[in-house]
Amino acid sequence: MSSRDFDLVVIGDCNPDVLVLGSDVTPAFGQQEKLVERMSLEIGGSASITAVAAARLGLRVALVAAVGPDAAGTFMLDALAREGVDVSAVVVRAGLATGMTVALSRGGDRAILTALGAMDSLTASDIPASLLSQARHVHVSSYFLLADSLGPGLASVLADARAAGAATSLDTNWDPAERWRDERLSAAIAQAGLLLPNEAEALALSGASSVSAAAWELLALGPFVAVKLGARGVLVGAGSGGLHQVSLPPVTPVDTTGAGDCFNAGLIAGLLQELPLPRAAALGCATGALSTGALGGTAGAPGLEKATDLAAQATIREVALPAALWRSFRAALRVYLALVASDGVDQHSGELAEPRLGFAEDHLACLHGERCVRSDHLGAPFQRVALVA
Repeated sequence: MSSRDFDLVVIGDCNPDVLVLGSDVTPAFGQQEKLVERMSLEIGGSASITAVAAARLGLRVALVAAVGPDAAGTFMLDALAREGVDVSAVVVRAGLATGMTVALSRGGDRAILTALGAMDSLTASDIPASLLSQARHVHVSSYFLLADSLGPGLASVLADARAAGAATSLDTNWDPAERWRDERLSAAIAQAGLLLPNEAEALALSGASSVSAAAWELLALGPFVAVKLGARGVLVGAGSGGLHQVSLPPVTPVDTTGAGDCFNAGLIAGLLQELPLPRAAALGCATGALSTGALGGTAGAPGLEKATDLAAQATIREVALPAALWRSFRAALRVYLALVASDGVDQHSGELAEPRLGFAEDHLACLHGERCVRSDHLGAPFQRVALVA
């Protein structure tokens, strides 16, 4: 192998999914038994699903996670190894049970019950530095499930990966506590080259009232952004490259479990092929769409040829900046230029020397040069135009 032994290292959760499918999967309490159409045990955990989908696309993949010394842990390690995922860095945590998820799925919607078990015992110290130095890309899944254990050291892990030459990405997934933003997440986002929320998560992370506004707000935090829209495709943005919506012809899903995680794998695979971001997103959309053709998060995950064929049918269109943000941007730019004229901007740091300026619902515009060091919201540097809450 080359000095980069792995195309992708995925960090996050590793647990079986118990999938329950049917038209009526709502439990009936009072000791009532209800029959459902299907139930199965599958590879679960967003990180594990992304790892398998990436391996199906031909990437060399390693997983970092934590399981318990039990049958569920053995099931996961064996299933991942059969898919070609390197599990040598998965920690088997004595005294803890492997996490487990029950997903109740009906049509395109589902409810999820998760017992974390060993999942949230994973810390930054469990991630081998040598593994980061072997990766072309490092991806983190399910931040909020691991926030208390991995969160304190995650920004440093991502910074180390970048220093070693790897690209980085982060998919927070849903926050069960609905806190959404804290200093540790802000620091991690500042070290992530790509942020991958779905529509509901993007709205919650940004505080915006529409998905397009949310995408612009998140894009302004520094990373490239891909906001997953389900059957409607994805909104992707890359700094001065603007925002684009990528969509595919509709498919008929069997089960949507893990479709967003498979999208992540396809997008990363496209970026590793050095495709432009919208074209990489098309490969992500194709991978996610095809994954819905079978039960579970990984059974339908496609190979590269099949995903590439569907990605070729993608429609890509540019998305305009929402009018309210554009008006605020122009107003802030006028104030900025006035400050420059009056020497109110530090020409070296790009930091405004005067108090905060109103900008897009009490955001601060910092527009000086290529890099901005003022970030009250993130607590870390970020690139290009910055919108700071």
